[in-house]
Amino acid sequence: MSLTTCTILISGQHGKTIGISRPLLKALQLGSVKSTTLKVGAKEATVTIKSVARKDSVLILPLNLLAGLRLPRTGKCLIRSTSDKELQLGPVIGILTHAGGSSAAPFGSRTGFIKELMRMGAGKAFFVAFSPGQVNWQDEEVTGYVMNSEGKLVRKTVPLPDVVYNRLPSRKAEKLASMESFKERFVRRRIPFFNWSFFDKWDVYRLLDGDTDAGKHVPESYINPSPSDIQKLMEKHRFVYLKPTGGSLGIGIYRLTYNPKRGYFARFRRNGSNVLIRFNKFEGLMQMLRRQQIRLSHYVVQQGIRLVEVDGCPLDFRFHMVKNGSNQWVAAGIGAKKAGRGSVTTHIRNGGQLMTPEQALNRVYGTSGKAEQMLESAKNAAVKLAEAIEKKYHHPLGELGFDIGIDQNDKVWMFEANAKPGRSIFKHPSLKAQGKATLSLLFEHCLYLSRFRSGREG
Repeated sequence: MSLTTCTILISGQHGKTIGISRPLLKALQLGSVKSTTLKVGAKEATVTIKSVARKDSVLILPLNLLAGLRLPRTGKCLIRSTSDKELQLGPVIGILTHAGGSSAAPFGSRTGFIKELMRMGAGKAFFVAFSPGQVNWQDEEVTGYVMNSEGKLVRKTVPLPDVVYNRLPSRKAEKLASMESFKERFVRRRIPFFNWSFFDKWDVYRLLDGDTDAGKHVPESYINPSPSDIQKLMEKHRFVYLKPTGGSLGIGIYRLTYNPKRGYFARFRRNGSNVLIRFNKFEGLMQMLRRQQIRLSHYVVQQGIRLVEVDGCPLDFRFHMVKNGSNQWVAAGIGAKKAGRGSVTTHIRNGGQLMTPEQALNRVYGTSGKAEQMLESAKNAAVKLAEAIEKKYHHPLGELGFDIGIDQNDKVWMFEANAKPGRSIFKHPSLKAQGKATLSLLFEHCLYLSRFRSGREG
């Protein structure tokens, strides 16, 4: 395979003859080739090659081919020759999400993120952001949004993409049988589709079950616990977390504590405030949970971990894991979260404070070098966990979010794994560069999956 960058120009002529400059013919190793198949996403056309006496790397398309191939735009892009018989422009990278915002922000709050990712690949790839209802399977086309030269998102019909990055925001919609069938249609066409769906909390524990190396970082946990399970775990570990299996953002989490001399305590969030209630007996605690309409069949109970603290408040970390252009996991973004006073979790919306990991760990360990050592240990654990989850998961993963903690004995623990991690940590001024790094790696991974990487074939 030969891979390079070219500039696409349009001639006013019609026909099936394309012009390729001599430097580009040489770079693509097409010296004596007279005809080939030209591909853009799922579209293709048989074309005749004509050498053009220009010194730059230029591909000239007749006007009818521009329309027939549904080329997303002209200008610079990657081009690869897989053999004498095929040339491919692109890649066409699809971002699957839900449309429904204004004309200026067609994807609502996700619009800014989508535009950032598109800018990351400008001059190399073609991007299209679309929702499930915008795919025309019969014509192998997508009517979505592309970015124009002014940086605005405009509607355009383009070919089915070479790779799809799934950022559908609704857990409920993704569980529909029709959505599973929709995604399988990409797989049948051999179009790589990554980040298949959201995880439920128990999915992660199940995927790590039996992996002794990665599993040692997971707290003791039980799905669909009985009151007896909760009581036993509380007596064993002194405190536990009760978490909804399909929850996110810390909503619906209870921190339950047992003190042999003082009884049972429940800490949770209610009406925007942190609540702490004490019970003399375990039965009183369970009655309160029932009044809160807690259905244990939808919950996981998890061993509590005594985390390192800053200012007397527990500290944990959000690791944003991304696969790179060599198909390897990278801890691309890390934010430290200090819990708010009396809060069940470290979520910012519950009063938590966002810090850089270096700031936080230096507060814990000082400047002896222990902070750097513990951060490196946590990074290694995160990569190990991502690799173990991916090994058992049935679909390609390109991005994961981990909530990771370090206990007071310096052991690393993983509490949560998200298949579609949020990006709120990158709002911190000192973490913006890490946010850009995650986008760069995502783009490189899309190039890898679509085979627009040197040395990547088959």
